[in-house]
This record gives sequence, C-alpha cells and structure tokens, in this order.
Amino acid sequence: MNWYGLYTLFGKEVWRFMKVFTQTIFAPVVTILLYLLVFTSVLSEHIEVYEGISYTAFLIPGLMMMSIIQNAFANTSSSLFQSKMTGSITFLLLPPLSSLEFFLAYVTASVLRGLLVGVGVWIAALWFAVLPVSHFWTLIVFSVLGSAVLGTLGLVASLWADKWDHISAFQNFLIVPLTFLSGVFYRIDTLPPFWESLSYYNPFFYMIDGFRYGFFGISEINIVFSLVIVSLFLAIVSTWCLWLLHIGYKIRQ
Repeated sequence: MNWYGLYTLFGKEVWRFMKVFTQTIFAPVVTILLYLLVFTSVLSEHIEVYEGISYTAFLIPGLMMMSIIQNAFANTSSSLFQSKMTGSITFLLLPPLSSLEFFLAYVTASVLRGLLVGVGVWIAALWFAVLPVSHFWTLIVFSVLGSAVLGTLGLVASLWADKWDHISAFQNFLIVPLTFLSGVFYRIDTLPPFWESLSYYNPFFYMIDGFRYGFFGISEINIVFSLVIVSLFLAIVSTWCLWLLHIGYKIRQ
C-alpha cells in the first residue's frame, strides 16, 4: 500500500472542497435549514410520528443524513469528472497509485465532507430542537457507511459520464428520488401497501432508518438488518467501482 500517495491524494481532495468552504459546506447547511423552516412551520404542530417525539425532531435526522449522502456524492462526482474534462486526470494516473489507493483517497475525502456537512446541520438544527442521542456509535457507523456508499456512486457516475448533463441525470433521476423516497419526511408504514413494499428495496431507507435509530432508539426495521443491508450495498458498489478503475473505464482508454 502506497500510504504516502494515498494520503497526498486524500489531502488534495480535502483541500479542494475546503478551499470553497462556503459552497461545499455552508451552502448545504443553509439549504437544509430552509427545509426545516418550511416543514416545521407548516406541519410540526399537526403531526406526531412517534409518541413523545415531535415532527421537527423526527425530521432533523432524516435531513442530516440526506445532506451527508448527497454531499458525499457531489464531492467525488464533481472532482473526478472535472479532472476528466480538464485533462488533469493524467497527473493522477501517472503516480504509482493502485486502483484501491485511488478509490480510498476519493471516497475517504467524500466521507469527511459528508460528515462535516452533517455536523453543521446538527449544530444549526439546535435552533429548532435538541435531539437526544441514544446510540452514538450507531450514528457514526451509519453516517460513515452511507457517505461511503454515495461517495462510491459518485465515482461510478463520474467514470460513466461524458458530459455534465450525465452527472446531473445520474443525480436527478437516481440519487434524489431514492433519497426523497427513503423516509426522510415520513414513516414508510404510512404509505399505501404497494409503495411501502417498494420502499424496502430502497437501500437509502436503511441508511435513514439506522441513522434515526441512533438518536431515538426507535426504528421501523431491525437495526442489525439495516446494518447488513447497507454494508452489503457498500460492498457491491465498491466492487463495481474498483473493477471500473482497474480496467481504466473511460480514463485510460
């Protein structure tokens, strides 16, 4: 393992998104605050999802996780694709970095960005509600796994894409629908039977539900099962991404 090369590429990726902090960290936090402001103003006094837990409190973990995974995806997809478009990808392929090292540097940086945005949302949301933390390590595990999954999907999207429209399509027609239909704003058992059954095939649901369990100790499905599903999904997309990197799909060909 070329640890020095891995750390250098990781540092480069962190420096890239921290250089535009207001765009990559601050702006997503403001966006989530707008969600909170609108939904809590309209629905907070009319809906109680769990007994003793207000709708505002229920909503915050879902929005936190949504911001974490969406920003993890944005980090890898925009960075690698921009390198492809400008031709600077050549300078990333010249050093003696294996596909695994390349993968780890990008995904770890995306996890860090996702976690920073999540912490920012948590701090900002204190203005609306103070959440209990029932299982701290569950929060860490699901936030890391979720951001790693989306960071990996961001790499896959950037490898596949030939123009920015493709990145937008991947996000708008896959990432955003799966996120919004994962129980961020509601319990899936309140859906009609068909849509409830369909939701169980959405891996994002298990990320959201597991993350929310870390706060309230309440989940819609067994927490161990959620952990297995998210971990298995990460293994599948990681294997797919590593294979694409190994064959040099659209970056070496």
